[in-house]
Amino acid sequence: QVQLVESGGGLVQAGDSLRLSCVASGGPSSTYVMAWFRQAPGKEREIVAAISWIGGSTYYPDSDSGRFTISRINTKNTVYLQMNNLKPEDTAVYYCAANERELSGISDDYDYWGQGTQVTVSS
Repeated sequence: QVQLVESGGGLVQAGDSLRLSCVASGGPSSTYVMAWFRQAPGKEREIVAAISWIGGSTYYPDSDSGRFTISRINTKNTVYLQMNNLKPEDTAVYYCAANERELSGISDDYDYWGQGTQVTVSS
């Protein structure tokens, strides 16, 4: 079974930047789509970005402001989320996810999940 481990979260001030990392193990990363979701207390889990392992096609929700960018390094089995100009409303637990099928912004389409990493942005 694929295992995912996130890192890079923390406490920052509005306007700061963070880069989250997710390392996959337990299978060839080239067979997966990987994504970042986030969930704030009392709110639904929402898509942040997704990327296909081969070709690097990306998915962003229509509401994305362009502050976040997803990327991957295949040889490291790692996907990144670069977050710039962070705002208090970005505060959430950020989760890495993977599937074996196709790009999707729907959480139910993902089969594997990491434990999450907390991002807190102070005003």
